[in-house]
Amino acid sequence: MQRRTTLKLAAALLTATMLGGSAYAQETIKLGAVAPKTGPLAGGAAVTHWPNIKLWVEEVNGRGGIDVGGTKMMVEVVEYDDQTNPAETIAAVTRLATQDEADFILAPYSTGLNLAAAPIFDRFGYPQITSTASTDRVAELSGQFNDLFFLLGQNSEIVGDAVEILSKLRDAGTIGNKVAMVNVADAFGIELASTAKPIFEAAGFELVYETSYPLGTPDLSPVMKAAKAADPDAFVAWSYPPDTFGLTEQAIIEQLDVGVFYTAVATAFPAFKGRFGAAAEGIMGIGGVNADSEAFQDYAKRHMDATGAAPDYWASGMMYASLQILEQAITGAGTLDRETVTQYIKDNAFETVMGTVEFDDNNNNPSYWTVGQWQGDAFRGVASTGREGVVDVKLKEGWE
Repeated sequence: MQRRTTLKLAAALLTATMLGGSAYAQETIKLGAVAPKTGPLAGGAAVTHWPNIKLWVEEVNGRGGIDVGGTKMMVEVVEYDDQTNPAETIAAVTRLATQDEADFILAPYSTGLNLAAAPIFDRFGYPQITSTASTDRVAELSGQFNDLFFLLGQNSEIVGDAVEILSKLRDAGTIGNKVAMVNVADAFGIELASTAKPIFEAAGFELVYETSYPLGTPDLSPVMKAAKAADPDAFVAWSYPPDTFGLTEQAIIEQLDVGVFYTAVATAFPAFKGRFGAAAEGIMGIGGVNADSEAFQDYAKRHMDATGAAPDYWASGMMYASLQILEQAITGAGTLDRETVTQYIKDNAFETVMGTVEFDDNNNNPSYWTVGQWQGDAFRGVASTGREGVVDVKLKEGWE
């Protein structure tokens, strides 16, 4: 009897396949997730990465799962801590592909860890929709890795918009011509600094101080003391979360007197405003959002309700958008076949909390946020490559 039942089920599944119906015997979609839970970037991942996975999985399963060719399938997630170590990222992605047999693997956290894992994603044919990686090598990497997608855009546009803001302030006579620039010494910071230097020089700025520091440097006071001694008109840091907080703290201690103070990743975190209060007013950094958009406000409320914390004002929304894109692609393709889903991502536009997303040669097109600034209660977008809701820049006026 058991054998007959099994044979009947197999026949039914075969018939469903032939008729174009769903033939999925599995009941769940297994997703892999790899990101820091320890190490220097754990704090950033705890704000931007992990809470959005929790929110999205709860929402997907709350509405009965993802529609795959007519069958609703619940989502389960297998998580690994890569300890902010590229070797651990590679090992965990490999384990998810070969041992856990994940249907899909979510992109890691940060530029460096995503680029380290890209060959493994590509080897096993997993679409890698990055939401926390930015690079000018998009064309090169998308040509090398068919499955690799970028939501945050290219460094030259991020840097170019920041330099354009400084140029307008200088030309208006509100700041001078001297810039101090520092960077964290990993893939993210090194590439941004090397991209920024010639753009600053071409715009006629004088770089009066430049240095880099290792990721996780505990004491950044020597960096800030040296920057202040150079007497800059603007301070720019291509920084990751620990150093974004550390540099800002040291700038307040040193009372660095600049018209523009710019730090990178984590400037958009609500905890940044919570830590520095009124001193955060006027600080600029990477990213931003249209804080007044109904879509973002609704997403932020759901994020708070599900996780007990507010999302950040940049990559959190992009992280959630990457999950929306994956869900829409699976449903649109009607299959868990990774090659088919990847092609669907290439060929279609997706409606997300950050607006419409469409990829052009695997790069987010047409637009994304590039520069934000703390103004009042939100980190508002002051520059983008085409998003609605850009607000005017304000000058940084002290630390009180």
